Amino acid sequence: MPACPIVITGVKLGRKEGRGSGTMGDTGERLKEVPPQERETALGQFQNWVETPMVVLAFVWFALLIIEYVWGISPLGEFLGILIWIVFIAETLTEIVLTPDKGLYVRHNWIVMLSLFVPAFRIFRVLRLLPILKLASAIRGLRLIRVVSTLNRTMHALQAYMRRGGFGYVVLSTVIVVFGGAAGMLAFEKGHGESGKGLEDYGDALWWTAMIMTTMGSDYWPRTGEGRVLCFLLALYAFSIFGYFTAFIASILVGRGAGPGDAAGND
Repeated sequence: MPACPIVITGVKLGRKEGRGSGTMGDTGERLKEVPPQERETALGQFQNWVETPMVVLAFVWFALLIIEYVWGISPLGEFLGILIWIVFIAETLTEIVLTPDKGLYVRHNWIVMLSLFVPAFRIFRVLRLLPILKLASAIRGLRLIRVVSTLNRTMHALQAYMRRGGFGYVVLSTVIVVFGGAAGMLAFEKGHGESGKGLEDYGDALWWTAMIMTTMGSDYWPRTGEGRVLCFLLALYAFSIFGYFTAFIASILVGRGAGPGDAAGND
């Protein structure tokens, strides 16, 4: 992939011009003097350049989440996750530097930014500093944040790649929510239900999540606090898109039924 020089009023980012080009601190000071319109343009250039790689990495990150929560992750997978995490941090920091309104950026991307802190607890083992009795609940809480933030990042990447909403985006987003939500529910609820009625494997979790998403419900209801929160969020998402699917199907049926009627009326 070629270098991506982003030029704003004499400040060139992404390529070093020589030993005398100055430090990053000097670049930051010069960026403060750049008009907001040009910084917005530079931000757009950067986002366009990294768009496709970030979409691919977001889906790999999503797949690693499912693998870890369902089957367990290998050292190679964990190493790959750390590399992707570092890339995400670099992308976010670059966007924060380039954006003219940092407060607005944080308000629009706070979930994505929050997701960048969760892997740090696992990588640096910060959780070992917590009391033993609170360790299990803390881990489940972080897992919940990670599930929600990963789903958000993946859907955001999909939306950016498709560049518009529409039925296709809603369908793909729903598939992402079902598979990701099922992995999260299995991680939270496995071993907490009665024999034969709980979520014991990924197939059960997928079926349960699909029933929740179609508002049909299930005989099993979450036992853990994190599972209940995730169940509520899944149901909330399902209700928010249920009307969209209903309207889309109705428009197809009405459209098919309107043809012969219109033709008869014209006769």
